[in-house]
Amino acid sequence: MKFGKEFAAQMVQEWQEAYMDYSNLKSILKDILRFKQMNKVPSPMAATTKGSLKRRVSFYRAFSGLTSRYRSGSPMQNNEDEVILVSAVQEAGREGDYQTMFLMSGEKGGQYELVFFRRLDEEFNKVIKFYKKKVEEVIVEADQLSKQMNALIALRIKVDNPVVEGADMVNLAANGLSSNSSSVVHPTNGGKQVWTRMDTIQEVEMSREGISSEEIKEGNDREKLSGAEANIQGFRPAPLDVLDHVKINCEPETPLSTLKGVIKTSKSDLSFSRQELRKAEEKITQAFVEFYRKLRLLKSYCFLNQLALSKIMKKYDKITSRNASKAYLQMVDKSYLGSSDEVSKLMERVEATYVKHFANGNHRKGMKTLRPQAKKERHRITFLYGFFSGCSIALIVAIIVNIHARDLLRSQGRHQYMVNIFPLYSLFGYIVLHMLMYSGNIFFWKRYRVNFSFIFGFKQGTELGYREVLLLSTGLSLLALAGVISHLDMEIDPRTKGFAVLTELIPLVLLIAVLSIMFCPFNIIYRSSRFFLIKCAFHCVCTPLYKVTLPDFFLADQLTSQVQAFRSLEFYICYYGWGDFRKRLNKCEESEVYKVFYIVVAIIPYWFRFLQVCLRRLFEEKDAAHGLNGLKYFSTIAAVAIRTIYQFQKQKTTTWLVLAAATSGIATIANTYWDIVIDWGLLRRNSRNPWLRDKLIVPHKGVYFVAMVLNCLLRLAWMQQVLGIQSVPFLHNTALIAVVASLEIIRRGIWNFFRLENEHLNNVGKYRAFKSVPLPFYYDCDGDKSV
Repeated sequence: MKFGKEFAAQMVQEWQEAYMDYSNLKSILKDILRFKQMNKVPSPMAATTKGSLKRRVSFYRAFSGLTSRYRSGSPMQNNEDEVILVSAVQEAGREGDYQTMFLMSGEKGGQYELVFFRRLDEEFNKVIKFYKKKVEEVIVEADQLSKQMNALIALRIKVDNPVVEGADMVNLAANGLSSNSSSVVHPTNGGKQVWTRMDTIQEVEMSREGISSEEIKEGNDREKLSGAEANIQGFRPAPLDVLDHVKINCEPETPLSTLKGVIKTSKSDLSFSRQELRKAEEKITQAFVEFYRKLRLLKSYCFLNQLALSKIMKKYDKITSRNASKAYLQMVDKSYLGSSDEVSKLMERVEATYVKHFANGNHRKGMKTLRPQAKKERHRITFLYGFFSGCSIALIVAIIVNIHARDLLRSQGRHQYMVNIFPLYSLFGYIVLHMLMYSGNIFFWKRYRVNFSFIFGFKQGTELGYREVLLLSTGLSLLALAGVISHLDMEIDPRTKGFAVLTELIPLVLLIAVLSIMFCPFNIIYRSSRFFLIKCAFHCVCTPLYKVTLPDFFLADQLTSQVQAFRSLEFYICYYGWGDFRKRLNKCEESEVYKVFYIVVAIIPYWFRFLQVCLRRLFEEKDAAHGLNGLKYFSTIAAVAIRTIYQFQKQKTTTWLVLAAATSGIATIANTYWDIVIDWGLLRRNSRNPWLRDKLIVPHKGVYFVAMVLNCLLRLAWMQQVLGIQSVPFLHNTALIAVVASLEIIRRGIWNFFRLENEHLNNVGKYRAFKSVPLPFYYDCDGDKSV
């Protein structure tokens, strides 16, 4: 892989505008090369023989990038000072910038090289400013985490040994023994085990600071003899009086805590309970992991840009036959980008602190948490979803052949089957189709480097890839299709006057199995992803008592496209609860209660979104846009309710027809506009890409116009009800309903990609590459708060 592609692949996508523009600099070098070839500009080393300019083909060439920078005795070394002069700018407002003076601008084609160095200086100064700004931010954050750790250690002492005072208490704090660690030994045991454990933890942390184990032992011996604090650099007792200036709010966000916050009765005092300590440890642990990830990305940013500078300067030397790279790269080494070591020191200190205070001195365990391994692609997953896909296709073919061979489409029991059995299995069809669309979304998000795992807030290493989603969807489709092919009996048994009970219960058993797997507490079948989905669904149900996050409202948007699936669940309850499933009979549509819930079930997903955007977000953010979005969902609720009422009417009246068409038309226009303009960020008239937006991820612009047209067309699926199209010659009414519902799911799948693309670009524009982690302790000294 060429370096340019590798450079782009390893970027932090949210920071891509802050990286050096390698491709642009490379294009300038191509212009220089093209000019030299067209004008046959002689090489600056024309005095040498022609053959001496050719590189020798040897293994040395593969390592030139590592050695040429420090190589001495080069024939061009004497001319390097005559090529460029690099110096720091002393002008007001430009302190810290670097400027390169090109001394060969008078040569033929020198103006191109002058443009190159000006552009190079701009990129280098941009990188330094961004890096310095981010380093300053992490230093401030490190200070906040230090204060949090002081409060946590003091709280540990208070919880573990509330009656112990003096040196023993300080020693426990100095060595960071966890409250839930089996190695915590109270002073009543004589102290031998405590000091053995202290020796181990001290060696882990102090070895990074250059302090030998002998010095540690000497300090421990002095402390044992005197009973006072060991005078070892880096170890300070955690003063308990820090708790006098700290408030805590470790209550998890629940509907009850939200209500308490509204009436200003949220818990803010320290009760020194073990549960309080556990919650504080969980929050600070999460903060340390996220902070360490930030440091790693900063270090990678620094390294990649230095490597890009080295590569581009060596390309310049190669094209121009000069030796300017050494002088420029020496300046890079002396600059803040090359000489600062704050990030490296912070990483070492975070590692030592985390290992000591949260991993009980186990370095491997601590680093496993701080540096989670990338999830490996397993061949068996690819094999299994391929196998399940093949089996599903085979079952579809078998079902088609079976229907054709037995002429089931003309069977007398066809209508009874479509009314009673088809809606049961269509539920699994909706779920499988949605999962297939989501797997396609993941595939293209990864292809175009949309950081979906960060946007959704998935725990690193646990997010599902498109292969895993395909595995789940094809596995579910295989089970559902197997149930269908075993459930194709159209005619009732004349002897028993009913159908086989076991056969009729297959859909219910399958549904119970799916729900059981979904809520299974054991660590099987992607438990973390299942629980994440359940948590988001619970937040949607409890809206607006939870703070609205992107995963929550994204899931609520998905639910609005699964209205027919919710209605199928309602049919399950009615059919197996009050119907005669042995004879495939139900009186659901004759029940007024069923009709009411048929409307309510369809409204619930839109009601969730209405509460999220209109109540919670409008109340918190005071943004009028959320009020407009709430009106959009309210119009959709009205349209769905009126259309459903019109559908249930036996004698269609003109009044209800006009109401259904008007409300549906208004809702369609409002939703389409919001999809394309607000959610996708398109239809920008004055953008660099007319009628799209300034930044696009997909290189083919036509894709965006096709998506907009498809969104508009698929939004019009409701016209099927208003126009009275209840069936077509080759489709039953229930099958037509399933097709319309499937079109909505496909529309939602298309919407998902562009919605997340727009969110990703917003994060890129604001350089948001990390999630904020709430900290448990609040310092209220002098009215200030450290969060």
